[in-house]
Amino acid sequence: MPAPQTLKQTPLHDLHRDLGAEFGPFAGYDMPIRYPAGIMDEHRHCRAAAALFDVSHMGQVVLTPDGGGMDGLIAALEQLVPGDIAALRPGRQRYSLFTNARGGVMDDLMITRREADLYVVVNAGCRDADVAHLEAHLPRGTVRLLEDRALIALQGPKAVEVIARLDPAIEGAPFMSARLLSLGGLDCWVSRSGYTGEDGVEISVPADGAAALARLLLSQPEVAPAGLGARDSLRLEAGLCLYGADLDPTVTPIEAGLAWTIGKRRKMEGGFMGADVIMDQLFNGPPRLRVGIRPDGRAPARAHTEIVDAAGVPVGHVTSGGFGPTVGGPIAMGYVTPEHAADGTALGLVIRGKTHPARVAPLPFVPKGWK
Repeated sequence: MPAPQTLKQTPLHDLHRDLGAEFGPFAGYDMPIRYPAGIMDEHRHCRAAAALFDVSHMGQVVLTPDGGGMDGLIAALEQLVPGDIAALRPGRQRYSLFTNARGGVMDDLMITRREADLYVVVNAGCRDADVAHLEAHLPRGTVRLLEDRALIALQGPKAVEVIARLDPAIEGAPFMSARLLSLGGLDCWVSRSGYTGEDGVEISVPADGAAALARLLLSQPEVAPAGLGARDSLRLEAGLCLYGADLDPTVTPIEAGLAWTIGKRRKMEGGFMGADVIMDQLFNGPPRLRVGIRPDGRAPARAHTEIVDAAGVPVGHVTSGGFGPTVGGPIAMGYVTPEHAADGTALGLVIRGKTHPARVAPLPFVPKGWK
C-alpha cells in the first residue's frame, strides 16, 4: 500500500492553526476549510465587511522578456490564450484561459502587465502543468515560478478601506488594476480583484513576512478569517467558475459562457490554440451551455447530479452546487443543451434516485460588488 502523500503547507499554516482552523487537503496543500465561526458566518462577514483568505497555494509566475522584448513575449503568450494581452496597459490585469487544440480550457488565470514583465496567477492544481506549458511555448529563460511569495486575498466591501489605512495609494485604483504598495513595511504587489463577487484585493507578499501582514490585517476591526468553504459558496453565488468542476479540458470558453474573455482582435485574427473550434461555436452555437440553477425545494444539488427535462430525459449535469447563504437557499451551476438554457426553463434534478423540480436562473445569483 503506497504511503500517504505529504501535504504542503503555506507560509500562513501556523497562523491558521492558532486561529482554530479546521484543515483539509486541497491541490496538495493542507488548507483551512473553516474557522470556529463557521462557513455561514465567514460567508456573511465577507458580504458585509472584509474576509481574509489564504490563497498562497496558487501559482505565481513572472514572464520576463528576452531579446524579443515585451512585444515578442506577448505575441508568444497570445498563442496560448484567447485574450487581448497586447492591449493591456502597465498596471492593468486581465482574466484569461489556457486553451488546448480542441478548444478546451486547460486552466483559467489572471495576467497583469507590469512595466518590465508579466505577472501571472494560475490555479494550484494546474500549476506544474501550466509552468511546463509556458516553458514549452515561450522563449527559453522567460518563465519563473515565484517560490518565495505568499498570496493573501482580502475581500468584501470594507477591504479597500482597510488597505487604504496602510497605504492610501490603493484609493482610486479601478477594478482589475494592480500596483506596488507598502503594507506593514513590506513591498507588496496588490491587485484590485478577487474570487468572491465582492470588492477587494489580492496581495502578493514576501513569504517570510506573510504571517505578520496577515496578523496586521486581522487586527483591523472589519477583518475576520475565512476558509475555502466560504470561498466556494461566495464564488458560486457570484456565478464564477471553479477549474476542475465548471471548467476542464473538454469544456470550451463558449460553452462556459466565457466568450467575453476573447478579445475582439483575437476573434478576427485567431492564432491561439483551438481557435477554429472556439470560433465555430461562437458563430454557430455550442452543443451545451453553462447555466445557473435554482432548485425549488431545500435539497442541494451537488456536482455530478443529473439534470433532466420535463419528460425525464437527461439534458445535462450539475458541476457546482450547494447552499447560498446570501440567497437563502440551494443554488447550482451546470451544463444543459441549448434548448434548455433559457432563464426560467423547468428542469429536474435527480438526487438520490428522486427527481426534484428546479429552473434555470440568471447568473450571478447575487449582484457583484466590484468597483
